[in-house]
Amino acid sequence: MKIKKKPTFVQALLPIIAMLLILGLGIGLFDLPAEPLMILAAIISGIEAIVLGYSYDEIIGEISAKITKIWGALLILVVVGFMIGSLMAGGTIPMLIYYGLKVISPKYLALAAFIIAALVSVLTGTSWGSAGTIGVAFMGVAIGMNANLALVAGAVVSGAYFGDKLSPLSDTTNLSSAVCGVDLYEHVYNQLWTTGASAIVAVIFYFVMGQLGNLGSAKVPEMVGIMTSNLDKMFNWNILLLLPIIIVLAGSITKKPTIPVMLVASAFALINAKVFQHVNLSDIVNATINGFNVSMVGFEAESVPKELIRLLHRGGMMAMMNTLLIAICAISFAGTMTVTGALTVLVDGLLSKVTSVFKLVASTIVTCLITTGVTSNGQVSILMPGEAFKEAYIKKGLHPKVLSRTLEDSVTCTECLIPWTAAGAYMASTLGVATLSYLPFAILNYLGIIFALIWAATGIGITKLEKK
Repeated sequence: MKIKKKPTFVQALLPIIAMLLILGLGIGLFDLPAEPLMILAAIISGIEAIVLGYSYDEIIGEISAKITKIWGALLILVVVGFMIGSLMAGGTIPMLIYYGLKVISPKYLALAAFIIAALVSVLTGTSWGSAGTIGVAFMGVAIGMNANLALVAGAVVSGAYFGDKLSPLSDTTNLSSAVCGVDLYEHVYNQLWTTGASAIVAVIFYFVMGQLGNLGSAKVPEMVGIMTSNLDKMFNWNILLLLPIIIVLAGSITKKPTIPVMLVASAFALINAKVFQHVNLSDIVNATINGFNVSMVGFEAESVPKELIRLLHRGGMMAMMNTLLIAICAISFAGTMTVTGALTVLVDGLLSKVTSVFKLVASTIVTCLITTGVTSNGQVSILMPGEAFKEAYIKKGLHPKVLSRTLEDSVTCTECLIPWTAAGAYMASTLGVATLSYLPFAILNYLGIIFALIWAATGIGITKLEKK
């Protein structure tokens, strides 16, 4: 029998350095996908575990145990894809977007951009989809009104990431709650301490900025009218289309199990697809698997504005496979680190001088920002620090939802503020405004960190664990 050795601090640090180098160079320099790079990092960490005396079966056993713990959350991701496809085919999300665009007021352009982008993002669970559809429409409005493009882009980004953080359909929201072992809805509610406070400040900011301009007599550009006109032709509006949303909200408020609530809401959405949108059975099933497309409601993609295509062609279980895969790869790396106790050694060493809640939250934020900047991958930057810090939070007597909230404050919202990340590049190219130009106006994205530090310093909104 081999003698198992506990890694030194340097030995524990080596796999982390290897992972950061592999991801940093692979993604940043060669534009490679993150999944095989994470597997390579896991192999390196696994080799070190074997050298330290741990068997292959022990490594696989630890990885399996970790995946088992978060499997429920990973299954939620698949159901989320099912639900988005259903809500699209049933017309629920298109109807809310339609009426949202109808109420645009030129004088309150930035405020409207923030609120409607937030609404779309909450409903779809994607900041990229919100920015790439409603965001593009608002940038067209801003150009037509000769408005401050950086301000409107910042408002779109803020709104898009507000929804991304608070939507139970978001992949990062599900990953954050999963890696910390927190109930999904409990995690969403807890984020109101930072994201909700940031949103209040953002609303005031965009309202004031709107009053400083002279857009009261400006007209909404033609593209917004084209989008609403096409939506009106594609879908049949009915008050019952709101029923799936009401079911999700009711399930959230009453804290019912997430997956059954989503499946019930999806079932009603699919009934709406058949009854009101006249989608045939084959397309209804296909929407839940591969996502919705406009041909299901009798339109050819070539005849529909590309902005609407980007908005409507989404959902389906297959759309979540990439997120599912990267989560499994990241957990595989974490498992190889955990079996040797390397993560414990690292965190104990890093936090040996952390004596307060404020320092712990600040350390988490700094770690997440560095990981995001180096790896350019938000999912990895949530999963790895989450694995590393969750025991430290419990030892300090803090509820894991404090960690899951901090992960989102310092990763989900800040990734798009770093020019060289995929999110930063996407937002800049999609909205037509440089990352560093819209950064000052995307105030919700960095206010979350500020509020996280304020609450950590004051103890407000910091949930302690009960002794039991």
